[in-house]
Amino acid sequence: MKPEEEEDDGMRMHNPRRAEAAEDQVTVRRQIEDLAPWFHNLHLPGGVQTLPRHFLGGDFPNFKWQEIKPFVPEDLRGWRVLDVGCNAGFYSFELARRGASVLGIDVDAHYLAQARWAARQLGLEAQVEFREMQVYDLARESESFDLVWFMGVFYHLRYPLLALDLLAARTGRIMMFQTLTMPGDSVYGDTADCSIDDRTPLLESGWPRMAFIEHRLANDPTNWWAPNHAGVEAMLRSSGLRIEARPGHEIYLCVPDAHAQEARAAYRSQYESATGVGRGSG
Repeated sequence: MKPEEEEDDGMRMHNPRRAEAAEDQVTVRRQIEDLAPWFHNLHLPGGVQTLPRHFLGGDFPNFKWQEIKPFVPEDLRGWRVLDVGCNAGFYSFELARRGASVLGIDVDAHYLAQARWAARQLGLEAQVEFREMQVYDLARESESFDLVWFMGVFYHLRYPLLALDLLAARTGRIMMFQTLTMPGDSVYGDTADCSIDDRTPLLESGWPRMAFIEHRLANDPTNWWAPNHAGVEAMLRSSGLRIEARPGHEIYLCVPDAHAQEARAAYRSQYESATGVGRGSG
């Protein structure tokens, strides 16, 4: 027997709990490998992480959460939360730890398998549910949510404003919104109207606009859109939301705005036709 093997046997004999914990970590690491590839770096019991060397740099998405968490109530007991594009569940778990009941949705079965496995590891199965569904499927659901977590999804959607309208209509208290954007924070002074004979204001850097990505951005064919900052603000307002804060780069904290709801009347018939909402379905 090799000296290191004798040492391992001695450790097992004299520290059985420590040995059992070490074996559990080996099992967990093997399960993490079996569920790869990962996009969320989750911190699991015993100090194990799912993707400690993230290609985005740092501890992702924890470094984003550190920016955002001061803007989220510490006590979410009694709150119902929707996490859109939940991936492996990082934000779902953080919100559940604050007491919320969370529904995480995603279109990727692989990420949902990771999320359900991680929920068991973290002991949060009773507080978090994961479903495979499109954001547009919410048109057939009547549930509303205190907090809608809509981060990292908008620019991947072929029909982004439809999704935003669906989610805004289901936001009871707060929406946390994030999207890929074009560079710059300028906002054009007056966008109330534009003459059909002089459309040069539409070319100004601060006019609300959104770039369409026909092929790829960052080698990703699912990146369809990149709005500018003014465009993000305008779209959120037009969906009946008011921006309360900007917790970080490209992140907007919004609340329902009763006055802005009037803007929804201008496209109500289109929304009802696209979703069936208001036509006898809710």
